[in-house]
Amino acid sequence: MLNKKTIDDINVKGKRVLVRCDFNVPLQDGKITDENRLVAALPTIKKLIADGGRVILCSHLGKPKGEPKPELSLAPVAKRLSELLGQEVKFAADPEVVGPNAKAAAAAMKDGDVILLENTRYRAEETKNGEAFSKELASLADVFVDDAFGTAHRAHCSNVGVTKYVDTAVVGYLMQKEIDFLGNAVNNPKRPFVAILGGSKVSSKISVINNLLDKVDTLIIGGGMAYTFAKSQGKEIGTSLVEDDYLDYAKEMVEKAKEKGVKLLLPVDTVVAKEFSNDAPSRVVEGSMNADEMGLDIGPKTRALFADALKDAKTVVWNGPMGVFEMPNFAAGTIAVAKALAELKDAVTIIGGGDSAAAVNNLGFGDKMTHISTGGGASLEFLEGKELPGVVAANDK
Repeated sequence: MLNKKTIDDINVKGKRVLVRCDFNVPLQDGKITDENRLVAALPTIKKLIADGGRVILCSHLGKPKGEPKPELSLAPVAKRLSELLGQEVKFAADPEVVGPNAKAAAAAMKDGDVILLENTRYRAEETKNGEAFSKELASLADVFVDDAFGTAHRAHCSNVGVTKYVDTAVVGYLMQKEIDFLGNAVNNPKRPFVAILGGSKVSSKISVINNLLDKVDTLIIGGGMAYTFAKSQGKEIGTSLVEDDYLDYAKEMVEKAKEKGVKLLLPVDTVVAKEFSNDAPSRVVEGSMNADEMGLDIGPKTRALFADALKDAKTVVWNGPMGVFEMPNFAAGTIAVAKALAELKDAVTIIGGGDSAAAVNNLGFGDKMTHISTGGGASLEFLEGKELPGVVAANDK
């Protein structure tokens, strides 16, 4: 799965190149509020333009569920991409995506031109990987390039189905970067290799924990999922987030860590409050908390414990915050971990998308990390050891 041809391996001059990007950006009143995904796509687009390709971009945006919705149109993306590239990105405003505007624009393209199709999820078949829409997309192009890691764990028309009907399918620079960093981290890490898992649920990271315990030297668990582990160890966790169905699983993972010689670190103190509110009075508790309290962040001793476990690491993968980082009064644990990673020397630090990426960027540590993944769900499934349909489909035709 990891050895893929890229855009460097093919000749695109004079060819129409369909590029699946991830332009699923946040919009407010028609304005893009975070353009990181647009910026991340630029190297691939610029390379194809420079090589004389006729570039046709496509992406989904939000969840229109097969119905054209003006507020989920990619028109603002075309406008902003035009500014970022310094040339017009012609927008094909077809509600059926591959319609008369798209066909006419594609037919009239010259080398180096760029067009953007409308939201692929305006078509209900997109998420079902339907044959008809896959063929329509393929009919526009000679070459397909997948550069959307964020959707690589889904088999849709615009990243999997389309590859059946084109002669050449390769990956772009962003996709290759994700494969290289996440793949090497999991399969060939520099050691010590430390994984940090946080976020709310154990259930969403069962396979990740199980897979990583076969690979890491140290596994750090924080965030809401830590309370399921704490309860499994007989501690009172009050009204904290817990998944009772996974208590036995948590015990099994603790035992597996011992068997494998992996250091498994859990919080030793917790910042608790009686209400889920930034303004709620809080206190630090070691061991069990009161029945009417909930854990909202890791405590100062845990921050020091986790930072100490990270100081000699050479590879770190982090997925999931340590507490309710959106609330300033309960962000200290997440900040402490981000700071510890930012201060590492000669280490590969990989942030696994989703909330972790948002936390690192919002806290101002983004430029201190080696790689911030663009795919939350995709990076999780990669860390589980799964084959991703969108990666497999770019099958070096």
